[in-house]
Amino acid sequence: MDSALASETPYLRESVRTAVKILIVGHFAVGKTTYVGTLSEIRPLRTEERMTQAGAAVDDLAGIRDKTTTTVAMDFGRLTLSDDLVLYLFGAPGQQRFTRLWDDLARGALGALILVDTARLQESFAVMDIVEKQGLPYAVAVNHFEGAPRFPETEVREALDLTPATPLVSCDARDRVSSTEALISLVDHLLTLDGEQP
Repeated sequence: MDSALASETPYLRESVRTAVKILIVGHFAVGKTTYVGTLSEIRPLRTEERMTQAGAAVDDLAGIRDKTTTTVAMDFGRLTLSDDLVLYLFGAPGQQRFTRLWDDLARGALGALILVDTARLQESFAVMDIVEKQGLPYAVAVNHFEGAPRFPETEVREALDLTPATPLVSCDARDRVSSTEALISLVDHLLTLDGEQP
């Protein structure tokens, strides 16, 4: 796996030798900001702005209660996995008008965790297309929202047209344990792919 020498960054422990960049992506209002905030060991950087009437024409709020802010650039968090390994989590904005930012966010990333909502699965296709065009390996995490329909894994996998090798897990972006398990599924997948390379 590609990595950066992280010990040059002053706010990390001197023992940290490897920094890994992971994208947290998904459609509008799927829980990316919450997810990054739940896992980050530092106060996360957020670029949240209040939603305005100007955005009402392009941001579909159907089925989304109490959404008043949106990410306009990225979320950023950090998670130390061991004495020598740290993950940098970059949450990408979900609206189509911000996808040009993804080129920069994807640069140097080892993979992506795609959050999906079973009530709005069709909105995940555009996100998955972008991740695949970037050439990033990914895992999919169903973020369970209150009142959202629940389906068997096989049905979700078929609806999203996932390959058998693509990890599919469930999580609650507000819960540290299930969010960690979703991230572990991505990291395990990346390690498996790395082990398959000649």
